[in-house]
Amino acid sequence: MPDDPQAVGDYLRGLQQRIVAAVEAADGQACVRDAWQKAPEEPLQGSGLTCILEEGALFERAGCGFSQVRGPKLPPSATQHRPELAGAPFEAMGVSLVFHPRNPYVPTVHMNVRMLAALPAQGEPVCWFGGGMDLTPYYGFEEDAVHFHRACRDALAPFGEDKYPRFKTWCDEYFFLKHRSEQRGVGGIFFDDFAELGFERSFEMLRSVGDAFLPAYLPIVERRRAMPWGERERAFQLYRRGRYVEFNLVWDRGTHFGLQSGGRTESILLSMPPQASWAYRREPEPGTPEAALYSDFIVRREWL
Repeated sequence: MPDDPQAVGDYLRGLQQRIVAAVEAADGQACVRDAWQKAPEEPLQGSGLTCILEEGALFERAGCGFSQVRGPKLPPSATQHRPELAGAPFEAMGVSLVFHPRNPYVPTVHMNVRMLAALPAQGEPVCWFGGGMDLTPYYGFEEDAVHFHRACRDALAPFGEDKYPRFKTWCDEYFFLKHRSEQRGVGGIFFDDFAELGFERSFEMLRSVGDAFLPAYLPIVERRRAMPWGERERAFQLYRRGRYVEFNLVWDRGTHFGLQSGGRTESILLSMPPQASWAYRREPEPGTPEAALYSDFIVRREWL
């Protein structure tokens, strides 16, 4: 195993603890903490901690999971860009979260930071990092999108001026519902298969991204959580949540990796909203805030 995976695991567990404590403080309700261990006969071995808050005052569902697993063979979702590693044993660890707020004016958010190491029979172990964060509003606010993107840019600034533009574009291209030709939200940053700065500096970048999450998201929550809403906003929120489900089940590599490798299904699917809806060819009326989401926010644009 290359360099110091123990340090990565220690950081990730600490990050989960900090984020969960902040969620509990914001909501006023405690998360359920579900520690798990894979059974000896299962193909994927390892353990983790799933923390989830449901039916809270602020968050209808907020899940934040840590996992550290190893398996005999990398699944196809992990080797599509590295075919030479197909079939190699691997170890993976990461923190992944999705928060679905109750108030439709508070955006849903996703964040993930992870390390994956392939251990081919011939050759040296190969280690890389991945992750990012993205914001999915139901009602768009320019200042919220700008704040979120500024936090992402500032987290990456010490690691090269090219990182934010690269990872912002990567995020726009990744969180895209190809079957609808539609962005999932206002984006953020995303990177994968990343080791170009060497282990220590790449790990430092991962920590910077992880540490930026709470300052990127919580001020938006506090700005919007008291806004009044009614049945119209709730119906639109549930309809747009349906898009979130579509992306995670059809396109998301993290979901596919977990399911293909024999991961823990309950933890993998903690990103699912508690309620969502679908309607046939629903189109918002011109000039409404719902229409503005499509025309002004879930489009590829520069926020900074």
